[in-house]
Amino acid sequence: MTANGNGSLGHGYYFEDLAVGMEASYAKKITNDDVLAFAELSGDVNPVHLNDAFAAGTMFKQRIAHGFLTASLISTVLGTKLPGPGCIYLSQSLKFRAPVFIGDEVVATAKITSLDPEKGRAVLACSCAVNGKPVIDGEALMMVSRREKQA
Repeated sequence: MTANGNGSLGHGYYFEDLAVGMEASYAKKITNDDVLAFAELSGDVNPVHLNDAFAAGTMFKQRIAHGFLTASLISTVLGTKLPGPGCIYLSQSLKFRAPVFIGDEVVATAKITSLDPEKGRAVLACSCAVNGKPVIDGEALMMVSRREKQA
């Protein structure tokens, strides 16, 4: 995984390098192992995620991935690509639009919509999509470090 095309996960973008409209994405196929590991890690053992027979009786007719497993891919974009390593998550809003099934490839995208130079904050529109269909959208507020001033 790289940050900003530099080939390493060194420091990401500094606030001075950001511009409204910048965008980055990350894609991942959701596997059964991902769902099981997320259930173990989070403690969310809702049977709609883990039990085929239970899930067959739901409106989805099959197991679905945890919403926050899918949403965590937004964190991947923000923490590794844009703004990238060194940024600090301040807040995130999310709207869950559609289910994600095991085997779906999710594309998480973040796009800078505004910058606050006084506070060193960036607002990013965030989304996750499967086959181009939105499954999550929201907005993130990030604190982004500035370049050190040279004396």
